[in-house]
Amino acid sequence: MKKITIVVACLLMAGTAMQAQKYFTRDGNVAFFSSTPIENIEAHNSKATSVLDAESGRMEFAILIKAFQFEKALMQEHFNENYMESSTYPKATFKGAVKDWSKVNLSKDGEYPVTVAGDMTIHGVTQTVEAPGVITVKGDAISAASEFPIAVADYDIEIPAVVRDNIAKEVKVTVAIDYQPLSR
Repeated sequence: MKKITIVVACLLMAGTAMQAQKYFTRDGNVAFFSSTPIENIEAHNSKATSVLDAESGRMEFAILIKAFQFEKALMQEHFNENYMESSTYPKATFKGAVKDWSKVNLSKDGEYPVTVAGDMTIHGVTQTVEAPGVITVKGDAISAASEFPIAVADYDIEIPAVVRDNIAKEVKVTVAIDYQPLSR
């Protein structure tokens, strides 16, 4: 009976440890910036959802397109209605993994340069992407950051000829995530 109790206790502890191996946020920050000679376009979204599996390095993101905030209301309206068609394509997603996850030591404070690769879906189009990033460990806190370009044409986002010179063909995307342990 004592052996069964020890085995059950070990299984329960292992289950608890496995639960603590996932990290989550609903408050991730994603921004994009586009520069042209006529006008700069910048938007911020502080409601990105992300999950990080600390055992495998797999990560997923979901971003509501309508949650991007612009300095000018008209830009935001055109972005949602004319370009991103956010009623038809309400979110952007990423499903992938940190390629060099074995280099990240979650029990040791530090900044770990990594490469993230996976499938990004924007405007109903999925592309395989790879981007540099940094995983930062400080105490029990884990954060992730990345900056990478996205070509608008890769996601079938049509820019009308009349404003084509006002919108860059490539936008710079910046991601900053502070993860919390996922508790069940």
